[in-house]
Amino acid sequence: MRRRPDELEAMDHPDCDPVLLNRTYAQFPLVNRAVGGWKGIYAQQIAPLLASGEPARLLDIGCGGGDIALQLARWALRDGYELGVLGIDPDERAIAFARQAAAKSALPAGKIEFLRCTSADLVRGGEVFDVVISNHLLHHLDDAQLRGILADTEALATGLGLHADIRRSRIASLLFGAATLPLARTSLIRRDGLASIRRSYTPVELVRRVPAGWQVHTAKPFRNLLAYRPAWA
Repeated sequence: MRRRPDELEAMDHPDCDPVLLNRTYAQFPLVNRAVGGWKGIYAQQIAPLLASGEPARLLDIGCGGGDIALQLARWALRDGYELGVLGIDPDERAIAFARQAAAKSALPAGKIEFLRCTSADLVRGGEVFDVVISNHLLHHLDDAQLRGILADTEALATGLGLHADIRRSRIASLLFGAATLPLARTSLIRRDGLASIRRSYTPVELVRRVPAGWQVHTAKPFRNLLAYRPAWA
């Protein structure tokens, strides 16, 4: 299945229908619970870093509607960890939706925050985080942007960097297309999701693009996980 990096997603357009866009953000938790695998990632890789009991910070780059950041904050609070979560996105529409979701989440003050900015802005500001993550971000990037995000992650992450994304395959496209057919006219989930699959990487393609110090893992269903641990971590 040939990669289609030039295929545009409707929600990336500045004049995207705002009703469909907000419905798409609202449906992201459903899709991410089904295919994201973040419950396992949290349990196996993030929670052990929090187990010392020391206050920690987590950054979600390209947070979209904020559902992953919110879920990680909830799990950490449930488990008694002192974790502050920051979600960032350059799209003001995404940040507006995420802030509304946070206001409805009943999370204590200081546990979650959303800012309109980029990872490069945080690097310039001298920020650091124990964990830096992204979900479904990598396939949006060209090669130069991918190198930039990985360099920013290395500068920002003191303990762990994790970028989870779709693993391109024809079977993934067929299964996702069938599963999301009922949502076809309610949001942009199906249309943009299929485009995302076509834009995404195979593991071999990622291995060829990442610098030394990064590892490419695969996970079910149809997932790539790009991981970085600083030498001192």
